[in-house]
Amino acid sequence: MPTPQPLAGPMRRGLLRMRLLMIAAGICGIAALMLLPRAVESAWLLLVQDDPVLLADRQLARSFDSAAAAREIEEALAADDAELAQSFVELSRDRNVPVAPELVARVDAAVKTASSASKTAEKFATGLIFGEPDDMVSLAGTALGDLFVFGDVRDAVREGSRFAKGQEVDTLILGLSAVGIAVTAGTYASLGTAAPARAGLSLVKAARKTGRISARMAESIGRTLRSVVDGPALKHAIDGASKTNPAATVRAVRGAVKLEKADDLFRLTRNVGEVQAKAGTRAALDGLKLSDSPREMTRVAKLAQKEGGRTRAVLKFLGRGAIALTALAFDLSLWILWAALTLFGFVSSAKGAAERATWRSLQKRKVRRAQMELQRQRRLAIAAPQG
Repeated sequence: MPTPQPLAGPMRRGLLRMRLLMIAAGICGIAALMLLPRAVESAWLLLVQDDPVLLADRQLARSFDSAAAAREIEEALAADDAELAQSFVELSRDRNVPVAPELVARVDAAVKTASSASKTAEKFATGLIFGEPDDMVSLAGTALGDLFVFGDVRDAVREGSRFAKGQEVDTLILGLSAVGIAVTAGTYASLGTAAPARAGLSLVKAARKTGRISARMAESIGRTLRSVVDGPALKHAIDGASKTNPAATVRAVRGAVKLEKADDLFRLTRNVGEVQAKAGTRAALDGLKLSDSPREMTRVAKLAQKEGGRTRAVLKFLGRGAIALTALAFDLSLWILWAALTLFGFVSSAKGAAERATWRSLQKRKVRRAQMELQRQRRLAIAAPQG
């Protein structure tokens, strides 16, 4: 009499399912291990996306080393930018990144040459006459010209004359000059605006002249100026500008500016001025070029408060990554989602495989008990006396 094999078919199917679930768990586990570091990084970036200090610090820790420092310093020296080279030296020291002593000596020599008396006088004159600063000295010349209204009047009249001749007018320069005239003429103090805003206003105008302002930032400032400056009144003031009575011109231009609506503009210029005060003129110009909005310029100001003279190096090395997520938040969220899905798949598959293994073990015990019972009955039947 053959021994029955109860549940043989279901057990075979259960074994197959268990093996498939184990394979799925293995695949999901490997995928999760590969995705998890990127997902953790994405989650951290999303968490600190509004903190430029932590954002920059994390990215510098990952990519700024001796080779990168040497490369950036060499490039700065080749471009005759001693200030940027010095900024990278300071950043290297702050982060304990070794730099060759001979390279540091070259940077010191370049800084000394750039700060010579002849260079200083040339830069001051360039800032005063042309209003195009790129360092502290030339900014001092630009600020002096704007402080005495000379620079703003010069720029306003120049843009106004272009308009009269039918030439292309830079409305941003025109509007900023008009606000500068109104600010310098005395209404500035009554608004309680701090001194950095005046320097920031000159810098924003200089950034526009030298092409060091992003297109989106320029558009944002332009929208603000349209609500601050009365275009027709400004045009009339400039058309009636008198070389013999500049005070009357200043009063007329000031009347075309509504400083009570300039809070957003002053907030931006204060941030620009703070960057200039903490990190230097070129850092402020670099920040205007990288920032797409006044809000991002606020982040540059926060970064400058912490990094000081190292700010230019940070902005140069990381680019927009120093103040904003270079990857879209949606892309970072996808990494987190995929990691979560693979983890869920691993847990689900492992749970299913464990359940199948438990079920199969229980069924094997049932089969063994049935076989043992059948064998016992056979022995009893053999041992019983024949009738």
